[in-house]
Amino acid sequence: MSFFSKLFGRDKNENSYAFRLERAKSLHGQAVKYVTENRDGNEDVVGRGGSLCLHGETFIVDSSGERLFSCNVRDLEASNLMSGDGVVIKGPDLLNGGKMRTITVHFVYYRK
Repeated sequence: MSFFSKLFGRDKNENSYAFRLERAKSLHGQAVKYVTENRDGNEDVVGRGGSLCLHGETFIVDSSGERLFSCNVRDLEASNLMSGDGVVIKGPDLLNGGKMRTITVHFVYYRK
């Protein structure tokens, strides 16, 4: 691996299992402010409060005292919002029979 590829991160394959597992580990334990889902062109709030959790090979979004989303790590796609205070999660939801869902999770902001 050359110096420039390390510097600019060109070797990261976003479709690899290792990359998705690292991404899920980085999100594990993150506090959730609210969760939204785009339904019929409207952005609906589907949960408030909660956390993101990695349990074995399953990534879970808990909010409003219930599980909103559950997906295998190998199928998980997660990308940060440009503001940095949330993440867009896409994947087949195990709670809804494998239906493909896209949710937006907004984080609780803690001053550092």
